[in-house]
Amino acid sequence: MSARELAAEIVSNYERHGWKLRRLLLRPETRIELLAQTFDEATMIESDFDGLWFARPSHEKREAWELRLLAEQPYALFEAFEADESEEDREDARREMENKMREHANR
Repeated sequence: MSARELAAEIVSNYERHGWKLRRLLLRPETRIELLAQTFDEATMIESDFDGLWFARPSHEKREAWELRLLAEQPYALFEAFEADESEEDREDARREMENKMREHANR
């Protein structure tokens, strides 16, 4: 399955469960393949692995974020943020998740 087909399938599955695609972490070669595809308001970010960031509201006014590896074998990391958590703290947590995903992807 091509990266284009795989991304469309993953996004469709997540959207079916109320998730919204927020960011795409893409290697340069994957970015070229996906340029023709529209991803609403999601931000494309150059990376050394391919991953998709999804977010949705969670219980107790929290916000859930999930980083899904763009691969046929499902692998994702999840974090729920408190409503009063600063954006700086959230970004630190997301960067840490990206580092964990990078380690997994480069094995």
